[in-house]
This record gives sequence, structure tokens and C-alpha cells, in this order.
Amino acid sequence: MHEIITLQLGQRSNYLATHFWNTQESYFTYTDSDADANVPPVDSVNHDIHFRPGIGADGTETFTPRTVIYDLKGGFGSLRKINALYEMQGEGEGGGMPRGLWDGNVVVHKQDSIAQSAYQQSLDTGLPPTAPLSTETVRYWSDFNRVFYHPRSIVQLNDFELNSRLMPFEKWEVGEELFASLDKEHDLLDRDFRLWAEECDQLQGIQIITGADDAWGGFAGRYVERLRDEFGKGAIWVWGVEEGGRAQRDQQLLRMINAARSMHDISAQSSMYIPISALPTQLPAYVSMDRSSQWHTAGLLSTALESMTLQSRLRASDGRRTTLNDAEAALTVNGKQRIAKLQCSVIDPELLEEQRRERGVKEASTGDQRMPGNRVTGTSSTSGLSDDEGGLQDTSDAGLRNLDMDFFAGVESETTTLLSFGQRTNITKKTHVFGRVECFRGDFEQVLGEGNGEEEGYARKRRRIAGLPVVENYYSSLRYPLLDSFPNIFPDWSDHTNSVAVHCSLSTTSKVADRVKALQRVVGRMVGLEEREALSNGLGELGEAYEDGWNSGSDSSDDDL
Repeated sequence: MHEIITLQLGQRSNYLATHFWNTQESYFTYTDSDADANVPPVDSVNHDIHFRPGIGADGTETFTPRTVIYDLKGGFGSLRKINALYEMQGEGEGGGMPRGLWDGNVVVHKQDSIAQSAYQQSLDTGLPPTAPLSTETVRYWSDFNRVFYHPRSIVQLNDFELNSRLMPFEKWEVGEELFASLDKEHDLLDRDFRLWAEECDQLQGIQIITGADDAWGGFAGRYVERLRDEFGKGAIWVWGVEEGGRAQRDQQLLRMINAARSMHDISAQSSMYIPISALPTQLPAYVSMDRSSQWHTAGLLSTALESMTLQSRLRASDGRRTTLNDAEAALTVNGKQRIAKLQCSVIDPELLEEQRRERGVKEASTGDQRMPGNRVTGTSSTSGLSDDEGGLQDTSDAGLRNLDMDFFAGVESETTTLLSFGQRTNITKKTHVFGRVECFRGDFEQVLGEGNGEEEGYARKRRRIAGLPVVENYYSSLRYPLLDSFPNIFPDWSDHTNSVAVHCSLSTTSKVADRVKALQRVVGRMVGLEEREALSNGLGELGEAYEDGWNSGSDSSDDDL
């Protein structure tokens, strides 16, 4: 079935993953009327890839996510480990001690539980929400969760408390030490992961969503190392979420050092590492959000992440499913580039419909099936890198820059910090693209026109032989749903549509080398002598993988003190 197991590490990643699972749940059709109401039909999604069948406490069949959720004490909010699907009727409130072992009086001391949000109460009663969710009512990621989880999915780490000032969970080595301690005591893979893997018929890969610039990066680094030892060459995709935005100087430097360690350790063991910023440097005018709300920032991130991985969970019979390994093949052109950048544009479906009508009118009047201008994506061709009659265009990422949002945790936020140390940072470099995977969800195919498979295959071979970017385009008519659990961050469209079209891309480019160099400079100044050399040299080797075999054509070079 090509299953994918997900690991969620930390509060920030759980906000993002909750949006992801809510979206997966929306693809289910429970009645014929549900199926009719979804246009285009959602039955192209193979739910077995991300969900597992089971049996509830009352004998009914259940279908729960294939995921393991880690968070600190207090991080789960009102979410219970044993939910309504698995609790036995008539079970006591505290589960009490069996009578006969102790016949005396029993005094139970319980910590006050966190009250359910009004939204969760409405879900439990099966009634529509009385009021929409807001930044004030979403206190935890569980406040907008729409999915039942298996009890094995919930793993609370009681060694640290959420938002504690006495023992903050911020430094990379703290997370590394916590994993080592728990793994020594329990063997985390045996306790938390192995049963999920054994349930799979044909494991497609492991998807990990984790914080990358705090202690969760250290926890994830050791976890990925164990997984790689256990599962060999299987696909392990890691989405490393970084805070983004500005902070006090000491806090900013700590985040960068943590991000450097995550990039160095995790990319060495994973098959694909995607560092993503929770706060893109620039936002298009159609996005309106509260940058201080994790509910908002995670919702925007989920639009890109869920769309980018959509092809991996389609039905094989649909002919459009692409496995994680297939996507890796397009991105890791020579096997060295395993760090990718994520970009995304969100489009009003009415604009696509307008473009489709224009295309139909042009075809009817001229018989010309070419697209009448690409106003949808803002590029001059469907791929952003077009072929001309005499050969192939250059390899700059001009097409990529035209996507509206860049989630790559890039050098823009570091530049100001580095300049304060007296360094001059080169911003005029020409960007080289090694490989790119683009996903179009919505009616793009009718607007852009379907390509000829043989011609696309021939062009792909030409690009690979010439050392030019390898480009893979994937299409799905299934739009991204705007649920009642999703923040209203697209206010211009929410009044006339309940779903949006999305154009997103993953690419391996020389921008990664710029990011690595920026982190390397910080490591050289701020990391202790014991690990400075190994970490700095390791980052240097990472950067070289994005420079070998091409001429940057830059007008100037970086100058270091």
C-alpha cells in the first residue's frame, strides 16, 4: 500500500501537523451525498497510505493516522491519550485501584485538566460550531484538531514542561541528551515506532515534522540517526520548522547555531531535509495573518507542505501517484543535493476558471492549443525554465522567484546579523537550479494544457545530459480545502470559495550554499572550540555539494574578515 509513517516532534510541528491531519480527514467521503458535494471528487486519495484500520473498545472499526506525536508536559492541551474511540464504557474517572488489593479509603489527587475549547465541544456533540475559531480561542494545537488518534500516537515527555522558564527546552544539546536518556531507558524505536512499521505492507517512507532551531532539532537528529540504522536506505523526509522573524541578538544567535547543527546532522542521515521558516520574509497581498499566532503561521505552511506531498498519497490506479523516492530522484540530481527549498503560490479558483474560458475561446477561434499568457503563475512558461528552438535556456531560477512565498529558511534573516560583525554578504549571485519538482493542484491542467509525455521525457533527458535542471511537473484537480478549523488568512477569497488552487515547488539550488555559508560563519565565531572544527568543516562539505560542476557567474565574491 506504500504507507507513510509520520513523526511529530514539538509544539510548533504539532500545530503544522494538526492542519495536515484535518485536511486528510476532509478527503473522506462517508455518504454518497458527501461524494457528490466534493468537486472534484476526493476518492483519488488513498487513505490507507496515512491512516491505519483498527478496532475500538466497543468493537467498531476505526481509522486513525499513522503518526507518533511527541510534546512536552502541558503541550497537548485538552487532548486525552484515551479518546472516545478507545475508552471502555462504565470505566471509572480515574481508573481506580482494583478492590481486594486495598480495602481502605482511597484519596485521589488530580491536577486540574485543561478545559475543552468551544470548538471541540461542538465536535463532540456533532453540532456546528457556535462561533468561528480565533487567535484568542486557539490556545493549543488540540483546540482545532478534528481527528481521533490511536492511544499509541500520544507520547508526552514529562522531563520538561511547555514554556518553562526554569528549564527551557531551547538548546540543541538538551534535546540530544533527552533522546539519549529516554532511548537508554525505553528503547524509543521499540516502544513508540516499531509497531507502526510492522503494520505496513510496503513502507513508502517516514515523514518527520520537527522544530529545527530549538532543542527539538537535537532530539530529531538522534531519532533520524536511529531510524537510518534500523531501516537502511528507506526514504526519510524531514521538514525542519524554524521560528523565523526577528528576535533579541542572543536568542537569534542561539536559533542559528541550533539550525546549523540540525542541518549538519539531520541532512547527513535523511534522504531529504527541507528547512522551512514559519514566517516567510515577504507575504503577498492576498495573505492576511497574525504573525504571532502559531495557528495562523502553521496554516499557511500547511497549504504548501500538504500540497507538495499530495502526489505521494494518490491511488496508483489514478496514474498520478508519485512516491517520495520518485521526487528525490528529480531533486538529488547527482546524489549529493539532499537539502531543498519550498516555495508556494495560492490562486483564486475563479482566476483559473477565467483562464480556462480564455483558452477555450482561443482554441475555438484559432485552433491554437497554446496557453494565452500565463497570468496564473506569473512566469512565461509552465515550468519557469523553457526550451527555445535552438536549445535550452540558462539555468537561473527566474521561474522559482515568481512564486509568491519562499519558505526556505534562507539568508535574508541572517544578513543583518552578520553585517553587524563587519562582514559584507554577496547578494548579487546568480542562482543555479539542480532539480525541481512542481505540483499544481486545481484546474491548472486545463489552463496550461497537457504536455506530451514523449516530448517531456525527451526534454528531461536533454536537460540531464546537458547538466541543466531536471524539472518534474505533477497535476491534481483536487484543490486545497479551507475548513472551519483553518484560519481566515485568505480573506479576499473565503467569501466565495471553500477551497483554493495551489502551485508549489521543491527545488535544490545554490541558495542552499548561501545559507550554509551564513551558518558556517556564525558557527566559526560562536560555537565552542571542542565542536567548532567538526561542525564548520561538515557545513563546508555540505555547501560544496551545491557548487560543484557549475560556474556561479557572480559579479563579486564574499569577503570575510
